[in-house]
Amino acid sequence: MSFSVGLSTYLLVGAMLFSLGLYGIFAKKNVIAVLMSIELMLNAVNLNFVAFNRFLGNESVLHGFVTAVFIIVLAAAEVAVGLALVISIYRTRKSTSVDDFNWLKW
Repeated sequence: MSFSVGLSTYLLVGAMLFSLGLYGIFAKKNVIAVLMSIELMLNAVNLNFVAFNRFLGNESVLHGFVTAVFIIVLAAAEVAVGLALVISIYRTRKSTSVDDFNWLKW
């Protein structure tokens, strides 16, 4: 028994992950949860790049995989900088709530 998963299935899973991450950005009040939601959105994009490379691209050309690895590296840098900022702000404000980060407003 052979079961084959098509491109539309991967795109549907990617859209659901992206939507879940977008919901997390708008609904969560904790900065760590917002950073995790951004990571979820980036992983959904990676899934779509790899799926398009697998189903629509040439097997010898790895553009989708290389782009996915590049996004993973950028996401790791984003997490490092984001967590450093969160730790610095927590030390001065004693809070990680998004509502408390309003000192840049005019």
